[in-house]
Amino acid sequence: MSLPKVSIVIPSYKVAHFEACLRTAIGQTYLNTEILVSDNCPGEDIKDICARFPGVIYQRNTVTREDNVLSALFSAKGQYIKPLFDDDLLHPFCIERMVAAMEMSPEHQLVFSASQVIDSDNQRTDARRPYQASGSLAGRDLQRSMALGMRNFVGEFSSIMFRRDKLWAVGYKDLFRIGRHDFTRGLADVAAYINLARDGLAFYLDEELSYFRHDPRLASNSNINANPHFGNCFSDYIDLLVVSHETGAINTEELLALDGQVADVSARLHDVFAQMAPAHQRYRNYAATLQQA
Repeated sequence: MSLPKVSIVIPSYKVAHFEACLRTAIGQTYLNTEILVSDNCPGEDIKDICARFPGVIYQRNTVTREDNVLSALFSAKGQYIKPLFDDDLLHPFCIERMVAAMEMSPEHQLVFSASQVIDSDNQRTDARRPYQASGSLAGRDLQRSMALGMRNFVGEFSSIMFRRDKLWAVGYKDLFRIGRHDFTRGLADVAAYINLARDGLAFYLDEELSYFRHDPRLASNSNINANPHFGNCFSDYIDLLVVSHETGAINTEELLALDGQVADVSARLHDVFAQMAPAHQRYRNYAATLQQA
């Protein structure tokens, strides 16, 4: 029986840890992969590294940030797509384990795993283990948990795998959008997970299969000094509550029960991030219409 092809997609910009990242993609125990690097680095360093590894598919890209990510994902040809950001690492068994989980059921639309946070020296600094055992949850419950808990328990893009046909069904323009809100500048990853798992199941693997690098010296969206839209990573949780109610994932009682928590978060962060006050006002306006109904 032939193994389904997996596209390991690496949107790249940062050079510092790129070769180590690429080597973990090449070193997978699962054999039927394509490795696609979408490079918008201003220099030739990433191109030169890719040239040393036969079989790596290299494409130069002039777009940046989320547009480079989208371009890379939609260029993949495999049945399954495994994103990998340019300074993160994969465990050698990552693809093998995730494909096995996908193949367990056609309802499995998204697979994610436990992960580790590492520093610039590859030292582990924090474990990401949202559950204590492997198992599946409905896409609707995944949205509910992230909205009501105001947290991303799935992790970064490097911790997931999903089906290519589901990506195309969601579409290029809607991957980072839920309802009337565009999450591109903040919780793009959360919006993508919700859309990719919708009408199906997400499966959690209780194995550390990826390593997310946190290096404050690098230009990463997770670094406040490098991301001009960092405040959206917090304000988007408020907007996620509203659109989750609008789309029927949470009910009115659940939404209104979080009024105090939303107010507290907004009060603590509104002097730090300009996005907080408008998001809080949108929530209050929406909650007021529900209370008047």
